[in-house]
Amino acid sequence: MAITRRQKEVLDFLSGFTQRKGYSPSYEEIAAGLGLNSLATVHKHITNLHNKGLLQRAHNRSRSIDVLSPRNSRKGNERLPLMGRIAAGRPVEAIETAESISLSEIIGNREVFALEVRGDSMRDEHIVNGDYVLVERTNTAREGEIVVALVDGSDATLKRYYKEGNLIRLQPSNNEMAPIFAPADRVAIQGKVLGMLRKYA
Repeated sequence: MAITRRQKEVLDFLSGFTQRKGYSPSYEEIAAGLGLNSLATVHKHITNLHNKGLLQRAHNRSRSIDVLSPRNSRKGNERLPLMGRIAAGRPVEAIETAESISLSEIIGNREVFALEVRGDSMRDEHIVNGDYVLVERTNTAREGEIVVALVDGSDATLKRYYKEGNLIRLQPSNNEMAPIFAPADRVAIQGKVLGMLRKYA
């Protein structure tokens, strides 16, 4: 089912806002976020998207606009949230974005997001700068799995995961780079890598 450019912008805004905040935006926040002057225009777009089966509304509660799963509405055109960029060198501050990428159904029922790789510390795994990794959201990992790890609550990195006593070793797959060692209580697993996408210009 075709949607207009503005309707796509509304959907993307709703998805990004809900992903960041954990709740859906008000009509006023949608209008402000998209530079719309009229709440009636927002209502019209929401109604049209609802009628197309892309949104769900509960009229008896506030902040009740839910973006429906693309699997239920547009078979074969699933969109995953692109949560930001991930370091494959030294850790960088984890910053979420409101973008998304589209791919066919390859992830089953798992909760998965995408990250764009920056750096070449995982090049021996054939994961290089500019690739996209598909990450299953989880806070646990087995020895040797490639994970997204958050160090000290703010620095995210892509590495293989190993426990060494009270330390965690985050191991690059690049002989030119040293592993990162950190106390276990300073490392939080954000997810584990399921696969990789590469775009050729």
